[in-house]
Amino acid sequence: MIEVRLYGRFKKLLGVVSAMEEAVTRLPVEEGETIADVLVRLGIGLDDVSHLFLNAEYSGARRRVKPGDRLGIFPKEMGLLYRQYFPKIEE
Repeated sequence: MIEVRLYGRFKKLLGVVSAMEEAVTRLPVEEGETIADVLVRLGIGLDDVSHLFLNAEYSGARRRVKPGDRLGIFPKEMGLLYRQYFPKIEE
C-alpha cells in the first residue's frame, strides 16, 4: 500500500470539501508501477498536475512507487509553490 495525499481541488476526488481537512487515501501498488500509473487510477490527468512529491522528494511521474511510499499530488493552480525550492527527481 502507498499513502496518497491530495491537495487543492484534487481533494474533492476523496469527497473532501473543507480546506482545513486532509485528503488521504491508501492504495495497493504492483511491482513496477509508477506515479503516472497511480494518477491514472485516481482519474487525474498529468496535464492537471503541477507538483508530485514521493517520500518528500519533488518527483517526476516516471518514478516507481513501492509499498510504504507516501505520494503528494498538487494541482496546476498550486503551480508556483515549491518549484524553486526542490530539485526534481525524474526516475
